[in-house]
Amino acid sequence: MRIELTRFRVRAGAGERVDEWLRFLNENREAVRETLEPEQMYVETIFAETIDGIDYMYWYSVQGDDPASVHDSTHWLDEKHLAYWRDCIDDAYPPEELTPRVMMMPERVEASMRPLGS
Repeated sequence: MRIELTRFRVRAGAGERVDEWLRFLNENREAVRETLEPEQMYVETIFAETIDGIDYMYWYSVQGDDPASVHDSTHWLDEKHLAYWRDCIDDAYPPEELTPRVMMMPERVEASMRPLGS
């Protein structure tokens, strides 16, 4: 199981586009769920923060060990999701990978986070 928390800097002036992106994801929850199993994505949460006037987005995820990449997906939602990503995430600034130090969850929850068929 992979647990990640990554911070990405938002492009200057992209705040409205970010809001549109997050509305899109929230309004298409069923389609989002369709994309999660191939990616072995058990939990994915997006956070936002502004520090000194600069916007950041954080992705927290709990994922299986052998996921399909979102970049290989042909699902319409993933294609639009990646288009928003290219519009909103500032690739001039490298992402910040935060280091997990402790993971705590009940065994029954962890046991339920296995790829289908395992």
